[in-house]
Amino acid sequence: MNLQRLMKLGIRSNRYAKPSFASTNANFSILATNQKENESTEKIVKVSDVQIKPKLIIDQVTRELKPSFAKQLFLGRFDTDVLTYPEVLSKDEHETLHEMVHLVEKYFEDKVDSKQIDAQAKIPSDVLQGVKDLGLFGQQIPTHLGGLGLNATSYARVAEAISDGSIAVTLAAHQAIGLKGVLMYGTDAQKKKYLPRLANGEWIAAFCLTEPGAGSDAASIKTSARLSSDGKHWILKGSKIWISNGGIADFFTVFASTDDSVDKSSSKRITAFVVERSFGGITSGKPEDKLGIRGSNTTEVHFDSTPVPIENVIGEVGQGFKIAVNILNSGRFSMGSSGAGSLRKLLKITAEHAIERRQFGKSLSEFDLIKHKISQVAVNTYIMESMAYLTAGMLDSNSYEDCALEAAIVKVFSSEACWTSASECLQILGGLGYMKDVPYERILRDSRIMLIFEGTNEILRLFIALMGFQYAGKNLRETIKKLRNPFMFPNVIWRKSMERWHHTRDKPKLTLALNNFLHPSLKDASVRLEYSVLRLQYVVELLLQKHGTKITEAQLDLEKVANIVIDIYAMTAVLSRASRSYCTGIRNAYDEIAMAEVVTMEAESRVKSNVSHLQGSMFLTTDVHHLKIAQKVFASKGYFLEHPLENQNYKV
Repeated sequence: MNLQRLMKLGIRSNRYAKPSFASTNANFSILATNQKENESTEKIVKVSDVQIKPKLIIDQVTRELKPSFAKQLFLGRFDTDVLTYPEVLSKDEHETLHEMVHLVEKYFEDKVDSKQIDAQAKIPSDVLQGVKDLGLFGQQIPTHLGGLGLNATSYARVAEAISDGSIAVTLAAHQAIGLKGVLMYGTDAQKKKYLPRLANGEWIAAFCLTEPGAGSDAASIKTSARLSSDGKHWILKGSKIWISNGGIADFFTVFASTDDSVDKSSSKRITAFVVERSFGGITSGKPEDKLGIRGSNTTEVHFDSTPVPIENVIGEVGQGFKIAVNILNSGRFSMGSSGAGSLRKLLKITAEHAIERRQFGKSLSEFDLIKHKISQVAVNTYIMESMAYLTAGMLDSNSYEDCALEAAIVKVFSSEACWTSASECLQILGGLGYMKDVPYERILRDSRIMLIFEGTNEILRLFIALMGFQYAGKNLRETIKKLRNPFMFPNVIWRKSMERWHHTRDKPKLTLALNNFLHPSLKDASVRLEYSVLRLQYVVELLLQKHGTKITEAQLDLEKVANIVIDIYAMTAVLSRASRSYCTGIRNAYDEIAMAEVVTMEAESRVKSNVSHLQGSMFLTTDVHHLKIAQKVFASKGYFLEHPLENQNYKV
């Protein structure tokens, strides 16, 4: 059965509205709405001989949106609504989604040979056509435009079932970024023209941003677009590199400079365009020979005076940088669920091997070192799942101004957890894991890209910290001014001094009472979470007072702050989920409580270490020494110390 038919029978969707910031999820609803602006009329949807009378959608625009959960943490504020783990789908929707996931899993089990795809560095055309026939190329495209209309939660769940890395990347490049610009910011005419053909896979999309001199620094792109003499076209010139689907795409979202009068470092010079291969002047390089995800198509794409109709601008001229950032922010959260799906399968075959393999008269599963590795992979999987579906629930609730920080957190944690967990599973197999007859080395290679694409983890850590500091700075501006003028504001200094006295003793006064929102068995774990939130608030104020506007230059401090926020979000997601499971009697809920204990204890330990470094001088840590060593390496253009066998007495 095609997934689109399943959607009509069970799961609800609605259209994309133009979001203010990274709000890219489509809410489930079982109604067809009048597409006119500011109208929401009830309508009977006929599916075969069955009529489904839909519920009326409440206009989300009138609801006051809450600030980002993660941003509020920088002020020591905690939105306790998040401790109620989201329940997005109804019973009928769960059943429909379950059937959909079963179809996808069965297809990949029966029809997809990942070993062959990796060896041949190509996805067979019949396999790709089967993926199109399932409807997987239109997962988040609204149903009235030919897609499945999945909301964030269902999109994340389907991502778990797509078990081949190359196909997963092909799909992600197509819909998570490739067509997302039109979905989020396109005109009605653009959506009607392009989305149906993209939904059924007739056309494949690519996202063209990266250039030889512009990777993470997207504002510095050199591809240009100039208006033609008749004013009817933009003439596109330039080259893009490492473009997923670059050689097979018919539809490109391209970012180019449209204004030479603006400073070259300004983001205002960038505009986004919809470009069809049929416009002409487009060539693709040969497929790149990659370390992993080898079956996905990655090429250079060159534009040689490609004429683009003026109506193919996405959004407005000069808004391209914001559009690019919001597109990338919107899809990162699903990396948690897709990574967790891979680790579930890997953990199963690794556990089976450990049980069957015997050494020194015992099975591997009886050795504590192996048990610890297996446990850590299971814990990582639990955290990834918990964070991914908490974030998806936030997106589906339409309650928050944006979830960009939360999505970035999921991406950073999940990508690193996948890499380390795959490595540990390979280690348990020993020499066998290194062989190509088993999938470990391929999964390890495939997972490495997760730390790089959709924003490197280094850039995202800076993004997490700086966005939080920006939010905190706006709210703490007056407080910071007063702290910098102690003689003018002695009362403020006295109050803050008392707060900091508690912090210098590593005993912040717990005032959030988070345990009141969780099952009593999680009281100790909730205290660890609350401690960590208040310690974050402390170091944020400390660093703002210390660095001021120069906080952007303190990258090593920013990295530590980002790591604290990641740990807090992991604790929050795990406690919220474990409490829900225990209260509702989900199978193995007691083990989730144990998971929560492990996660919060380990995370609190890391928070303590990071806070300790941040509240001390840089010269009391190894940071300053690392910076000096790096400078010497750069000056020497490599390793600069003498060989250990070198001896001054032997020189001739």
